[in-house]
Amino acid sequence: MPKFSIIIPVYNRPEEVVELLDSLTMQSLHNEMEVIVVEDGSTITCENEIEPYKNQLDLKYIKQENMGPGGARNTGARTAVGEYLIFFDSDCVLPSDYLQRAMDHLRRDPLGCFGGPDKAHKFFSETQKAISYSMTSFLTTGGIRGSQVKVDKFYPRSFNLGVLKVLFEEVGGFSDMRYGEDIDFSMKVLEAGHRIGLVSETFVYHKRRTNFKSFFKQVFSSGSARIQIAARHKGALQLVHILPTLFLLGIPLSIVFGILVHKAFFYIYPVYFLLVFILSWISTGRVLVALLSIVASFIQLTGYGMGFLTGLWMKYVKKDPKYEAFKQTFYN
Repeated sequence: MPKFSIIIPVYNRPEEVVELLDSLTMQSLHNEMEVIVVEDGSTITCENEIEPYKNQLDLKYIKQENMGPGGARNTGARTAVGEYLIFFDSDCVLPSDYLQRAMDHLRRDPLGCFGGPDKAHKFFSETQKAISYSMTSFLTTGGIRGSQVKVDKFYPRSFNLGVLKVLFEEVGGFSDMRYGEDIDFSMKVLEAGHRIGLVSETFVYHKRRTNFKSFFKQVFSSGSARIQIAARHKGALQLVHILPTLFLLGIPLSIVFGILVHKAFFYIYPVYFLLVFILSWISTGRVLVALLSIVASFIQLTGYGMGFLTGLWMKYVKKDPKYEAFKQTFYN
């Protein structure tokens, strides 16, 4: 029986799956894993692209009608035979020693559920690097996506999440949420009395979105989904989740206060984005990425804030019983 069952939900992304499978063939613990690809109702399948990997990996390929990312992961989990399930998004690439690092850590500290951070690979586009920075910087997300320094608890994200199979089954797997289903899952694990840990050395290269338009849709939906998560789990809404909304509302207020109170209010946001630029430049070593990080950070904060406000309005003001942030298709 393999130690790890790698589960990859995929929808219309055959090229990305190939890159992920390439990285899996280079794992130093090659014999300690099985790989399960779940084609979740794709109109452009990866069936032909993954065929050559069946001779290189212990690979299973499952096709199903579209059920969303949580449903696809649940399908893979039911098929898995490994002690640990590890979930990756199809747009991730692994360093060759990922599984070795996971194995070494779990021997020292046998966590029931763990997650790791994500990084930008040197071959990513400048836009992807900027988006990666905006999603991992303490200045924008408070470090909640895998940083050692953070303002909220760590909850593993489904792009890089490991869990004992028996624990996964105990909490009932993923819900039908199409956004925020990984946070919902992590909270179910904690509420069941189990410990979750950040394994910082098990990082992945996460390509995320390739343009700012799709990135906006992603963060908007995440902000909206936070309202659903807060309704499901006590304590799920923290200050860090409200900050993007305050950022959004603060834009017109800074202008009004700059006019009526003191011109110093005009400089709040320019100073903030100057800091984003400087820290991104230091982190990435590229001026263009630092400039794009300003755009990405603005989109990340305002998009999440707009989604958060939309979720509040639909759920608590309009009280629309049909409103569920997770009913929109995750992939589109």
